[in-house]
Parts: sequence; C-alpha cells; structure tokens
Amino acid sequence: MLLNNKGLFGTAIMLALIGGGACAAQPQQAGSVAMAGDTPIPLEPPYAVGGVTYTPADPASYDEVGYAGVIEDGSRGGSTATGEAFMPSAIMAAHKTLPLPSYVEVTALDSGRTILVRVNDRGPMRNDQLIALTPGAAAQLGVAGIAAVRVRRVNPPDQERAVLRGHGRAAERLETPAALLKVLREKLGPVRPAASTRMAAAKPRPAAAKPVSAGRPGADFDTPAPKLVAQPAKPAPRPTPAPPTTGGYVVQVGAFSSQARADSLAKRLGAHVASGDGIWRVRLGPYATQQAAQTGVRHAAAKGFENSRIMANDAR
Repeated sequence: MLLNNKGLFGTAIMLALIGGGACAAQPQQAGSVAMAGDTPIPLEPPYAVGGVTYTPADPASYDEVGYAGVIEDGSRGGSTATGEAFMPSAIMAAHKTLPLPSYVEVTALDSGRTILVRVNDRGPMRNDQLIALTPGAAAQLGVAGIAAVRVRRVNPPDQERAVLRGHGRAAERLETPAALLKVLREKLGPVRPAASTRMAAAKPRPAAAKPVSAGRPGADFDTPAPKLVAQPAKPAPRPTPAPPTTGGYVVQVGAFSSQARADSLAKRLGAHVASGDGIWRVRLGPYATQQAAQTGVRHAAAKGFENSRIMANDAR
C-alpha cells in the first residue's frame, strides 16, 4: 500500500512540473497579442479629391516652406485617414502625400519655435496650405489662423513617438536662428487669405480641374482655390497704431497673415499689433522685467491662449 502511495505521489509531482512548464511558455505562443508598431504603413494608391489626383510618396528627405492651417475635424468626420479617432488636443497634422503615419518638425517662421508633430491624416485640400495642424499642435507652436511654417520630415526616438501616439507633447526643439528664419521666409510665396480648414471629404466641382504639373515628391500639389462670391465692399481697416517702445519684454499671443484677424484679437485682449514680413503679431506689454511679463501670460491664458510666449521687445 505504501509503495502504491509513493508511486501516486511521484506521478503527481511529474504532472505539476509539466503543467508549470506549459504555463511558463504560454506567453510566447503564436496566438499572443503584441503592441502595434508605428512604422509607416505601405503607401496608399493615388486618390482624387475635387477632380485632382494626389499620389502619396515616400521621399528620402522632405523639407518645405509654406503655410499651415488649422484642422477642425478629421478627413473622415470623427476619425483620420489612419482610422484613429480625431483628437483636437493631440499634436497631429494632415498632409496630402507623406506616408501615414509620419513625423515632422514644424517651425513657425515668425518666432523660430519648433515642435514635433505626428502626421496621421490627409489634407489640406487647398492650394494655399502645405499642412494642417490640430488646435493642440497650433497652440503648442504658438500660432493662430494661417501661419508661415517650415515642415521637415524626421525620424524621432521611439519614446517621443509613443508620447505623441498617447496624445501627449514631445519636448520642443531648439529655436531656429534668426538668420536661417530670414532665408526661409524669403522662399515663401505670397500670402493668400484663408479660413481654418475643415477636413470633411470634398465633393467634386462641376468644372473639371486642370491637371497639376508634377513637382517634388510630397510637395504642395493643390487644386486652384474656389472663386469667392462677390461681397459688398467693406471699409479698409484703420491703420494699426505703433506698438509701445518702452519696456524690455512683450508677451506674444499669436501671429496672423491677416491684419483684420490680428486687430480683432488685439482688441479682445487689450493688446497691440506689431507688423513685419507680411505677418501681424498680437502682443501684450511691454513689461520692464520677465517676472512682470508673467502678468501678460496669465491674462492671455485666462482668455484661452495658454501658450503665449515672453519675448524681447524688438520695438525698442
């Protein structure tokens, strides 16, 4: 009887060891779930909007200057071209031809401020914009409305990719030197008035658009801007008063390609407008010290502009 019990006990130990080994190996089985990567998906086939065909491309390098608008929605309503939910506060962007997803550094040519942005949508389908930013990305960049920008494709570390995928913000890059900003601004075309971009799917126009000549891969292939309906003439905006010259610092709330937009925001904030290079900058101050300028930052934040910047007063 004792021998039989010993035999049963030994068998039980063997079964336990076998079972434990099977459990330890289970996570490596073929059916286990792994976290999705973020490498560029295969290029989509050409697509047409408004009678114009756009061909996605994967250039070895992409470095363009142009104008950025603001996305109000995804190209598929509440979602983007990659199938992700459109998040206005996320640091996302839309581009017509870059692979999805891609990562780009966007530099505001007014201030030199540079941020990392994840491109996961198609657009903007207009000829006056190179890229369209979410409100969150525009706020981090410190721009409002249409802004002159440089867009450069980059390959960031996995940690920064994960931050953007999680709807966070990557660390800002070093500001672009003033000498380089001047060179980049000289490459810009004329500023065209444009409103913020709604990314709803565009309907074909009755008249067929003329074919767009081929350019550099990923460049701004666009349809002609739609003709505007004639409106009653409006009186020209009054000249903007010269900004104050005393004080060493100002708080810049935004930069606009439209003087009327800048004047409207300045009136709302009790700020002044400084102009130069075809850009109108809305600023508070000046202030004697950086510490005093924090008052302007708090005032702008209370009005919904949380990314205002303290800058040296260049009007002195």
